Amino acid sequence: MSGEPTTNPLVSCKWLSEHLNDEKIIIVDCRYNLFDKTWGKNEYDKGHIPGACFLDMEKELTGKVGEHGGRHPLPHAEAFQESMRQIGLEEGKTVIAYDWDGSGASRLWWLLNYFGYPHVRILDGGYDGWADSGLRITTEVPDTKRGSFSAHIAGHILVSRADLDKLPHGTRIIDVRDRERYLGIVEPIDKVAGHIPGAINIPYKDIVEKPGKFKNYDELKKIFSQSGEEPVVYCGSGITSCVNFVALESIGKHPKLYAGSWSDWISYEDSEIATGEHS
Repeated sequence: MSGEPTTNPLVSCKWLSEHLNDEKIIIVDCRYNLFDKTWGKNEYDKGHIPGACFLDMEKELTGKVGEHGGRHPLPHAEAFQESMRQIGLEEGKTVIAYDWDGSGASRLWWLLNYFGYPHVRILDGGYDGWADSGLRITTEVPDTKRGSFSAHIAGHILVSRADLDKLPHGTRIIDVRDRERYLGIVEPIDKVAGHIPGAINIPYKDIVEKPGKFKNYDELKKIFSQSGEEPVVYCGSGITSCVNFVALESIGKHPKLYAGSWSDWISYEDSEIATGEHS
């Protein structure tokens, strides 16, 4: 795709506006709200970027919830493959994902990379950045031709609960949730408050200038200066941690995602719980 960045996971609103008619682009609206499962689709119906289709966080970007795996377990390869085929994905096409705060789009970015398809970018600034730039909004739902995408798991960017016990000495574990949740002062979603012992706290909200707009390279390098080369990121259920994952990738780090995150960690009776500052 002419003009497409080769290493940067982000594209600008200006860039996308100049490539809206490119048949090799698939634009995906990933807006969601953890506390209102209908919000994302309702917002999409009110208005979206021309040509964008919608993927539901709870239906297409999450698998079936079980005893373990957290509140938003990864979808099975076959289910994810079918969702991607329905939006027309196949070799030679690039996905441009957007949402409102970067996390839904980053989740799709991570999933596509995990399932062996790295041709995906995130719209820097998200839907609000697009709308605030005065660019066209539509309610028209695009016609999509079924694609032939095949999912092939690339497990090197994922760690499980068991893997956490075998991490190389010195590996940084980064909790991206709000400070009060990390400290164990409040917990609005999960049954237990606190964090994984030894984890440091770099909230995903601290790596964006405003919702959906990533800070620049130099700022991200400074923020993650103590992260090491292959840190593990986690959040409550594996969604917002993808924002930190993308940011780390953008500065040349090689992160891994604990996809089950805190909600998976506390599902095991032998998991230790830390509160307050990490030791």
